[in-house]
Amino acid sequence: MPTASPVLSLSDLGWDDDWAAALADQPAAGLTPGRVSRIDRGISTVLTAAGAVRVAAVAELRLAVGDWVALAGGSADSAPMVLAAILPRRCAFRRVSDDPAAREQVVAANIDSVLLVDAIDGQLSARHLERYVALAWQSGATPVIVITKSDLASPAEVDQFLAGVTEVASGVAVHIISAATGEGLEQLAPYLAPGLTVALLGLSGAGKSTLVNLLAGSTILATGAVRGDGKGRHTTTYRELVPLAGGGMVIDTPGMRALSVSSAAVGVAQVFTDVEDLATHCRFPDCSHTTEQGCAIAAAVEAGELSVVRVDSWRQLLSETTAESPQVTRLRVVERKRQKATAKAGRSRARATQKKLAPPPQL
Repeated sequence: MPTASPVLSLSDLGWDDDWAAALADQPAAGLTPGRVSRIDRGISTVLTAAGAVRVAAVAELRLAVGDWVALAGGSADSAPMVLAAILPRRCAFRRVSDDPAAREQVVAANIDSVLLVDAIDGQLSARHLERYVALAWQSGATPVIVITKSDLASPAEVDQFLAGVTEVASGVAVHIISAATGEGLEQLAPYLAPGLTVALLGLSGAGKSTLVNLLAGSTILATGAVRGDGKGRHTTTYRELVPLAGGGMVIDTPGMRALSVSSAAVGVAQVFTDVEDLATHCRFPDCSHTTEQGCAIAAAVEAGELSVVRVDSWRQLLSETTAESPQVTRLRVVERKRQKATAKAGRSRARATQKKLAPPPQL
C-alpha cells in the first residue's frame, strides 16, 4: 500500500511560475496540476493541492516518480481524475543496465540533487561510484556523496575512506553522517530546503531507507539488515517521493548495481574534468593519449600528478559512451553548467520573492 501522504500546497511540492507556465501551454483547459509520488503496477499516486489521488496509467505516457502531471476530470459528479499530460521534465536520472536489450528507465524526475549514499562498511567500489556520479551529472541534477554509518569506523578509517572518495569524485561535495548518533545530519539541510527535491541512490544496505525515516521523523519506509556476505537486502522495491516536515522532498530508490554510461558522455566528462582539461593541452588535437609525443595526460602521469588508474578508468568509461567528439562534449558541459547556474539563481530569486510576500506571523 502507498505511504499515506499529507495534504500539501503546490509550492511545498516544488511548484513555481515556470511549472505554471508549462501547464498553461497545455491545449486542454481546466487541468489540475499534481506531482507523482509513487507508481504501483499501472496505478500512480499523484499529490495535488487537494490531497493524494490515484490515477490509472496511460500507455503513451511513461511516468516517473517526481514528474509533474496535468490531470483532467474530478468534477462534482465524482468522476475519477485521469492523466492528461506529463509536463516537460527539467531533469531526470536515467538508468540503463548493462543488458543490451534493456530499456532506458527514468529513476527520478525533476530533482535538484542526487544523494549518492554509501556506507562506511559498504560495497560500493571506486569504479561503481564513478558511474553513479557520471549519471548524476548527466541527469542535470547536482551529485552529492553521503557516507553513512560513520559510527562504525575510527576517525582514521573515516579520513582514509574520505580521501579515496574525493580522489574519485573531485569537486563533488561529500558528507559523513551517522543515523545512529545523528552526527553530520545538519550538513544535509541545504539540499532539503522547502520546494527542493533530492533522490537517494546507492547499493542496497547503504542506509537509504533509514536515512529517509530519520529525516522524516517517523518510520515511513521498511529497513533491513545487511546480509552475511556484506550485500544489502532489497528492503526498498519501489520508488517513492516522501515530503519532509521541513519542506524538502526525498525520492528513495531500490539499490542499483548494473549501470550503463552509454548515453552519459557529458556526465563522464564532468567526472573527469581534470583529465579532460589536460587533454586540451595535448600537442595534437586528435591525440589518443597513449604513445604520442606532446601528450599532456601522459606527461602528467609521468610527473606523478595524475594516477594511471584514473586515466584507465576515464578511457574505459569513454569507450562505453555513444561516440561524440571531445570538443562537442566539452561545449555541452560548459552549457550545462551555465544552464544549471541560471536555473538555480532563478529559483533562489523566486523563493526570496515568496518570502517577502508572505504575510507576517500573527502575534
